[in-house]
Amino acid sequence: MPPETVEVRRSARRRRTVSAYRDGDKTIVLLPAGLSSTDEEQWVRRMLDRLAAKEQRRRPSDDDLLERAKDLSARYLDDEALPSSVRWVDNQRHRWGSCTPDHGTIRLSTRLKGMPAWVVDYVIMHELVHLLVPSHGPRFWALVERYPKAERARGFLEGYSMAAHGTTDEC
Repeated sequence: MPPETVEVRRSARRRRTVSAYRDGDKTIVLLPAGLSSTDEEQWVRRMLDRLAAKEQRRRPSDDDLLERAKDLSARYLDDEALPSSVRWVDNQRHRWGSCTPDHGTIRLSTRLKGMPAWVVDYVIMHELVHLLVPSHGPRFWALVERYPKAERARGFLEGYSMAAHGTTDEC
């Protein structure tokens, strides 16, 4: 992984506060103009650590995904869909998720990272149902619709896909 690009911006109007945000592939750190260079280094490290911790909370690990899948299966599918693994993958450019029913594995596109939890849960639910019903027939959709935010999440993903590249992606 390449080193992180950090841009420090000082402001005479900023007196006490320090903040940071991501802008594409770089991090912008906003500091008061009068801060010493030693304090600047400490604040930049602190803000990078804070951003990383915040992003980690928003981007669950593979183990967290498996627990979420088990919880969704228990709540909406009577514990009938039990995946052996749920993990993030980088190679899905036109799908939000996929599964292999024979192995009980579910894969989620890393493009979902940072999206609202209820959207990620919808994609997990969609793939869980595929462990039970391989096709997209009426029984499949009836099971997916047990997830209360299914329609809303589908609309979110369709809107996101249309805005990003003018077409909708699949689960």
